[in-house]
Amino acid sequence: MNYNNQTPPPYFGGGNGTPAVARTNSVLKKVYVRMFIGLLVTAFVSLGIASNPAIAIAIFSNQLIFWGMLIAMFAMAIMIPVRLAKMSPATTLVMFIVYSALMGAWMSSIFFAYSLGSIAYTFFITAGVFGAMSVYGYLTKSDLSRMGSYLMMGLFGLIIVMVVNLFLQSSQLEWIVSIVGVVLFIGLTAWDTQQIKQLANAPELDGATSDKLATMGAMNLYLDFINLFLFLLRIFGDRN
Repeated sequence: MNYNNQTPPPYFGGGNGTPAVARTNSVLKKVYVRMFIGLLVTAFVSLGIASNPAIAIAIFSNQLIFWGMLIAMFAMAIMIPVRLAKMSPATTLVMFIVYSALMGAWMSSIFFAYSLGSIAYTFFITAGVFGAMSVYGYLTKSDLSRMGSYLMMGLFGLIIVMVVNLFLQSSQLEWIVSIVGVVLFIGLTAWDTQQIKQLANAPELDGATSDKLATMGAMNLYLDFINLFLFLLRIFGDRN
């Protein structure tokens, strides 16, 4: 979730003048537009594969393709932030779009596991919760950095428990994981939004860095949205 190794500038709270506000809002506008584009790409790819059973069977019956997609997404999630300084703004954006498409292919399985109606209303629940927490992260004057550290530790712990449950196959543990996951990504949405705002307010940002920050911020909020949606779907979704 951290965009670089530098200490973020102080939270914007006035006295910095209108240009600082305009610069911050310009970056945030790009963040949300690109996040929305990423979600659209994911949705279209997911629906396209789900509506074509032959392609879906080819993906999910072939272990090489299935695990190859997961490994590729994991590698990209690590590589993009690490190589952000060396990549051009256009390359960063293309990588994010490719990542969104891979996510869409992987998520197409939910259309076979859950009813379409439950997917739809869970999406709207997710959009409402995500929107509220992102607005909170933008407007709050509380420093969420300490909370963010605890959330990241909780996220790593959650991943370990999820891996363990792959072997235990405990429905009760899966339910607990889903609830904890919702809480974690609600908090991470607010934290990521505030962190993006703080970094966007840095006066030393040039055009290229600002553009890459917008793409990286979009990717982080995109992942918050996707994970929040998937955990909520486990709770509210009607399984086929």
